[in-house]
Amino acid sequence: MLFSYKSVDDKGIKKEGEIDAPNKDSAISAIQRRGLIITSIKDMGDNKSIFSMSFFNKVKMKEVVILSRQISTLFEAQVSALKTFTMLASSSTNPLLRYKLNQVSDDLQAGLSISEALSKHPDVFSDFYINMVRVGEETGKLNQTFAHLADYLNRQYELTSKTKNALIYPIFVIVTFFVVMGLMFVVVIPKLSAIILDSGQKPPVYTQVVIALSSFFVHYGFIFIIFLILLGFWVWRLSATEKGKIYLDRLSLSIPAVGSLYKRLYLSRIADNMNTMLTSGIQIVRAIEITGAVVGSKVYTEILKNAEDGVKAGLAFSTTLEKYPEEMPGIMVQMVKVGEETGSLGAILKTLAEFYKREVDDAIDTLIGLIEPVMIIVLGLGVGILLVSVLMPIYNMAGNIS
Repeated sequence: MLFSYKSVDDKGIKKEGEIDAPNKDSAISAIQRRGLIITSIKDMGDNKSIFSMSFFNKVKMKEVVILSRQISTLFEAQVSALKTFTMLASSSTNPLLRYKLNQVSDDLQAGLSISEALSKHPDVFSDFYINMVRVGEETGKLNQTFAHLADYLNRQYELTSKTKNALIYPIFVIVTFFVVMGLMFVVVIPKLSAIILDSGQKPPVYTQVVIALSSFFVHYGFIFIIFLILLGFWVWRLSATEKGKIYLDRLSLSIPAVGSLYKRLYLSRIADNMNTMLTSGIQIVRAIEITGAVVGSKVYTEILKNAEDGVKAGLAFSTTLEKYPEEMPGIMVQMVKVGEETGSLGAILKTLAEFYKREVDDAIDTLIGLIEPVMIIVLGLGVGILLVSVLMPIYNMAGNIS
């Protein structure tokens, strides 16, 4: 059941919010455990509003970065965990995040550890995040752990955002190209081709091809649209299966320029993730397992799963990576081997993470620099060829008449 409440704290400050509880008495007890005096409480029914809240609202990575930074600061100031999460819940502007933090506060009040309370919300806090917090609890360095998490998530957020933003422009230009070409074939070409056909003269072969394509799209364009819809549905169904996800990931990694960009992104993420965990005291087998779960590519998840099995069997991590020369570059394998031999694998992985981050930045800058002129030229040539194909015969007709 979901309850809406209004209350005041020990300083007389009014506070209101929502809480999920089995019944009204449990809700009242949970609110009172937060040190609040209830002035009113209202039953809002079942959790449908929670569903709609989670459906229409998402907790963005940037919000988790800011949250981690705030938790670190409050822990540094010796604020208790319960007070920290209660304060952050009341100040959150995201309804879903506020609800999640209130749930964490209730679990902390009930005696759960921070990592246990956070683990109940895997849609917000990843396995990597929870394990890092668990290490912080064991070592007594929670404020440093949340600071490291904020730094790590911020690096990943910047890297992922830059990669996505770099791909938005070429996608926009490609979509614009097909829209313009479609309008040309459906609207412009038919009107101009009617003039050519009415003249009775036989147009050139290339003009006949353009007119035939235009006629096809005008009369049977709906078939092409249905084909695209079915193709999209097939891709969606394929992406819902494990084999399909691996196939689509391999396909994305094989695309020229874009595939290389994604490859460097995943390598940077693997190195950064493992460096963060190894330097925090997490064992390498567990670090490989968690990294495989959060890397974001089924191809690399499968590689890391096999690497985990190899390390458990007594093989060196670098040895397991040598089996995948296409996905794992030789420089990374050799650097990892040096790190294992010198006992400084964490530092080596940090260097690799910074190296591949620079590689991603350079690849994005190069991609953006090349895509704009190439797309403009292709768009101009496409439209120009279509117009010349139909305008040249008309121009010749006008010359013959004169």
